[in-house]
Amino acid sequence: MLILLTNDDGIQSEGLMLLRDSLRIEHEVCVVAPERERTCVGHAITLHKPLRIREVGEKTYATNGTPADCVLLGVRVLAGAGPDLIISGINKGPNMGQDVNYSGTVAAAKEGTFLGISSIAVSMNARRHYRFADAVRITERIIQIVGAHPLADSTFLNINIPDVSIADIKGFMVATLGKRIYNDKVIQRTDPRGGTYYWIGGDSEAYESLEGTDFWAVERGYISVTPLGLDTTNHGSIHNYKKYFRRSL
Repeated sequence: MLILLTNDDGIQSEGLMLLRDSLRIEHEVCVVAPERERTCVGHAITLHKPLRIREVGEKTYATNGTPADCVLLGVRVLAGAGPDLIISGINKGPNMGQDVNYSGTVAAAKEGTFLGISSIAVSMNARRHYRFADAVRITERIIQIVGAHPLADSTFLNINIPDVSIADIKGFMVATLGKRIYNDKVIQRTDPRGGTYYWIGGDSEAYESLEGTDFWAVERGYISVTPLGLDTTNHGSIHNYKKYFRRSL
């Protein structure tokens, strides 16, 4: 199997490199990742400047683009006939609930799905002391499952691994997206030359602990598996808006 790896933490991320080295034992692997951290860039595609590719190892490339750019470059330029599977991660930090809309990690998997390639985003619910070796083993198991049960059209998986040792993980749980509680702040400051600048911050670790969501699953020691799709239509509202907006003015 030809696997394309990427991330939004940057080419030097330990999780990316450990996953590459482990998967190379049984698979052909190509790595295309940002040359620096590109967390929270969402699904940005670079159109206003040239993209550069720099080889940093065997079939391992760094670019000045976004995670979505990396997938495009990997598929169209670097991965030959095209990968059989795209894995984005292993990400340092979770991507659950509404965070998937900001996440470069999730966007890379979504871009792969746009291109018709089975894609998975893998994240760790940790902020330090990352158990990358355990996460690699879990990712390998996910690859086996997806290989035996191919993803449906326009579907990709968002995986979040709890911050416990693999011996304490209770298994997989298929879950819906939960709800993060944001309290972001915009802080205004003045630079040494008297200019005003702004810093967006705040604690976004709070969430609603609703049964069946990704937050609920990970909180209880399960690996959350959330199938995501390309269609973002709110189908529950279609009927109402057909009444509000008539075909004739």
